[in-house]
Amino acid sequence: MKETPVTPEINKHRRPMLIVLHQERSTPGRVGQILMQKGFALDIRRPALGQKLPETLADHSGAVIFGGPMSANDNEDFVRREINWVDIPLKENRPFLGICLGAQMLARHLGANVYGNKDGSVEIGWYPIRPTRNGRLMMKWPSMVYQFHREGFELPHGADLLAEGDLYPNQAFRYGKHAYGVQFHAELTRMMMQSWVVRGAERFTLPKAQPGHLHLEGRMLHDRALKAWLDGFLDHVFTEAS
Repeated sequence: MKETPVTPEINKHRRPMLIVLHQERSTPGRVGQILMQKGFALDIRRPALGQKLPETLADHSGAVIFGGPMSANDNEDFVRREINWVDIPLKENRPFLGICLGAQMLARHLGANVYGNKDGSVEIGWYPIRPTRNGRLMMKWPSMVYQFHREGFELPHGADLLAEGDLYPNQAFRYGKHAYGVQFHAELTRMMMQSWVVRGAERFTLPKAQPGHLHLEGRMLHDRALKAWLDGFLDHVFTEAS
């Protein structure tokens, strides 16, 4: 399915959204596109490349920490700094979203473990999720989501589970009123998915991973619902809080 070009209409009365990426060529994909459509400018930072994160979110509408090939268990300085930095949106009660690695960083900050399954099983491809009662009360969820990870997270103490899965049970959670973590990837454009399928092909032999052709075929079947969910989810996390 062809992606619709985005014409941003930035609302000057809205503070920019902090976007935290982990590789030089990474982009915020659909999350960035949709946030810009909703009137948010993007302040993109890459701590892994030495860029600093703000000491307060007073000048931002919220923050999104995206995924990456590293682990929240890594002993890299920037990983530890990012995990510690999550304290800022939590203490300031500012909207925060962690995606995959970002969700694992939020979980680690809250004292939960980040782990890989003992049998080595991964979620790489399209997998079903089920909203919990809290999730259903919040919004309508897609039945299939796109995944690309070898680790998951325990549910932090005091968090509300919003969606669950089979291989990795904790798929989305809320902590407090404004902090959210999701394990799966709704942000991928078609071009991003094609790139991930090419660059990540060596991982398709891991236990429970799906071959590359199923990633693109699954997109034709499931992407419309996932994209609609993302639009509504970002409204819930950021627009309704601004």
